[in-house]
Amino acid sequence: MSTIDFNQNLDFLTESLNAFAYSLTKNSEDAKDLYQETAFRAIHNKDKFRPETNFKAWTFTIMKNIFINNYRKKVKSNTILDSTDNNFFIDSGPNTITNDGGRNMLMKELQDMIDSLEENIRTPFVMHHEGFKYNEIADMFGLPLGTVKSRIFFARKALKDMIKKSYGDYYLVRSMIA
Repeated sequence: MSTIDFNQNLDFLTESLNAFAYSLTKNSEDAKDLYQETAFRAIHNKDKFRPETNFKAWTFTIMKNIFINNYRKKVKSNTILDSTDNNFFIDSGPNTITNDGGRNMLMKELQDMIDSLEENIRTPFVMHHEGFKYNEIADMFGLPLGTVKSRIFFARKALKDMIKKSYGDYYLVRSMIA
């Protein structure tokens, strides 16, 4: 496509591009800026336009991408990073009350479930939960590594079954996500 044809096509789309720019920005000055940037980039990259493709779609895509990039820059620049310590509560009065009762009850029930496990699977599970590595547990009890891994697996499986029996699938799925 020759430069004259390219410029004529761009001039022909000026009204449509301005309308599209306004629909994106909802502000006439921002729409003018967006159109100007689009026209500049289209002219600057005219060698990248393939003549057998849709010129209108190409220019509208340029405009849409410019708008999205500018929007992302604007959102990033409006993000405020606060690195100060949060040693205070905003809008919290002297009547702030925390209630851990529900969580404490669930933790007690979970601990009871763990305590109800057979000793041979409970001990490796608790040790692994406390941070011991599989091989450390195996060495302490003189067991093969695979046996320790199996016992921990069976403890997890038994706990999941107990949780599912007590609370249903909802709490099991929720606890696995959290």
